[in-house]
Amino acid sequence: MADKNIPCGYNPVVPSGKNLPELTLKALLPGLIMCVVLGAANAYLGLKAGQTVAATYPAAVIGMAVMRAFRGNILEENMARTVGSIGESVAAGAVFTIPAFVIAGVWTDFGNTRSYLESFAIMTVGGILGILFMTMLRRVMVRDEELPYPESVAAAEIHKAGRTGGSGARYLFSAMGFGIVIQALASLKVFASSWEKFIPFSKSAVALKTSGGAKLATLQGGGGALLASPDVSPAFIGVGYIIGPRLAALNFAGGVMAWGLFVPILLFFCGTDIEAMVGQSNPGGVDWIAMAYAAWKFIVRPIAVGGMLVASAYTLYRMRSSLWSGLKHSFEDLKKAAGARDSDERVERDIRFSRVLIVLAGMSVITFLLYWCFSKSFQAAIFASVVMLVAGFLFAAVSGYLCGMIGSSNNPVSGLTLSTLVIAALLMVMLGESGPAGLVATLGVAAVICVALAVSGEMLQDLKVGHILGGTPWKMQIGNIIGVIIASSIMFIPLFILHQGDINMGGTGFGGKNLPAPQAGMMAMLSEGIVGGHMAWPLVIAGMFMGAGFILTGVKSPMLVAVGMYVPFQTSSAIFLGGIFRWLADQLAEKRKFNISQKTRVNNCGILISSGLIAGEALAGLLFASFAFFNARVFQLFASPPFIFGMVVFMLLGLVLIVVPLKNAGKPDDPPPPQAVI
Repeated sequence: MADKNIPCGYNPVVPSGKNLPELTLKALLPGLIMCVVLGAANAYLGLKAGQTVAATYPAAVIGMAVMRAFRGNILEENMARTVGSIGESVAAGAVFTIPAFVIAGVWTDFGNTRSYLESFAIMTVGGILGILFMTMLRRVMVRDEELPYPESVAAAEIHKAGRTGGSGARYLFSAMGFGIVIQALASLKVFASSWEKFIPFSKSAVALKTSGGAKLATLQGGGGALLASPDVSPAFIGVGYIIGPRLAALNFAGGVMAWGLFVPILLFFCGTDIEAMVGQSNPGGVDWIAMAYAAWKFIVRPIAVGGMLVASAYTLYRMRSSLWSGLKHSFEDLKKAAGARDSDERVERDIRFSRVLIVLAGMSVITFLLYWCFSKSFQAAIFASVVMLVAGFLFAAVSGYLCGMIGSSNNPVSGLTLSTLVIAALLMVMLGESGPAGLVATLGVAAVICVALAVSGEMLQDLKVGHILGGTPWKMQIGNIIGVIIASSIMFIPLFILHQGDINMGGTGFGGKNLPAPQAGMMAMLSEGIVGGHMAWPLVIAGMFMGAGFILTGVKSPMLVAVGMYVPFQTSSAIFLGGIFRWLADQLAEKRKFNISQKTRVNNCGILISSGLIAGEALAGLLFASFAFFNARVFQLFASPPFIFGMVVFMLLGLVLIVVPLKNAGKPDDPPPPQAVI
């Protein structure tokens, strides 16, 4: 007898009455490996570029290739993809917040056991809470006819199409190998990964006069401008290709403003004073390149943070209708979920609601103990736990709703996290916790919620794919819990290796030139400013007015512009170069009069290649960061490698990203492929 809870017209690929192996070892192991590798790749990307990319598509392709080799069924493919993609969400939540503890000075020694345990607890608690919240709401939200679930439908179509044809895994793995080779050659100093040169200004002066012409003062000019090339980075170019030319151009516009406007103006008017101050202590003269980076880090970046703050608020304002709908849905769905009986049908069977509540209570206790350990204040820990639980559920429900509406790639996790951080910070100030205890509690709330939001959105996407394919919900939920625990236990390692490896190579770790971690830097600055009272508010307020100006002029994504200001110019320009390659591929596809199916194949192939380039550079980058971490000497071909070879690499990357996808367009009458949405 059919379960009355199953809607009429629901026809999954694998019927409810058919039991196939699903949560098996051969599905779980590849999924966990992908979970760690794709998570580490996104951690690398998030720290360096301030962006992460959805892992659903590459995880689906890799999972299909592996399961095909081991004769797995479609539900095992679904399980491998589900577990594999959750690592990206844990990584996104981690890199947006955990480095903030280091940047804010809360963790002065990031490499000790305590930092590892606290990071593991943040990621695990946040990840499991996100899964539990979506488990409570799954039954209603996956059936909601108002939610189109664009990425879920695309992923399900990829699985269905993969049962009858090639998966495209060869493009992903080949590009991964190409990315590894390029990053390895750059690390071995075969070519320079970037080029920069300081161009001094003439010693002209600016006279200030009254409206009547009377002279008020004369400002002596000096300084100059720092010219730099794009980074020879497969990962950044891959990101630019994935996000497309318009968004890549917005990110690049922020870099142009920072390095073509703000830094030169600052150096021009401060150049004479800088020369006078430095000349007293350093007869060798001013290191203008270092001075340009100092002006960017300590003056331009706070302005960019103000822009990010307004951009986050504006993003939430634009989504106010969807946010309100999400909040209403969350309460309605919770009531329905609490009143629903456990289904006898396999495709509708979740983890029992009573067990969810027990685990949720346990996570709440662990969260309280974690915050108490952080802040050493019972009052701060209690209020932080309450804020986390209430805001976590509400925003996780909203996050899931938005993922169902517009896809997880467009989910405003940083904006929702920022809202939570500001609320928590203001509450700490009202409670009198304005010292280190309040700062730690604020960052702790933001970190747990950020991971929960990222995981809840991805979890709901996975559950919708399973709903279409006929997967068993409770098995997918258990698989993702395992994935969260494994990813959380390992994700600290790449974070620590990248941070300490950069320091050993002469960098400054998190928040520096090589690992700017934009979102974490913003969280740290706002927490210190609100709770600790340490912030250059005039600069932040100037940035807020700048962000308002972006909004008034109709800038599509003010956040991307602000992030472009926050990261080095080499990063934003490399992302822009990837966007140009995507534009060229699209233009050639139009010129050749490809139909929709052919354009989709070109797009899918390009995204697979870009994903492979990102993963390849990340793996090689982690490897060489490990060498620096252990102070192992690495062979270097040139002491000062030439940049001309790097320009050759740019051309090779362009050829790969343009020519290979176009050759994969297929014939006009070939069956239409699934549309990848990332």
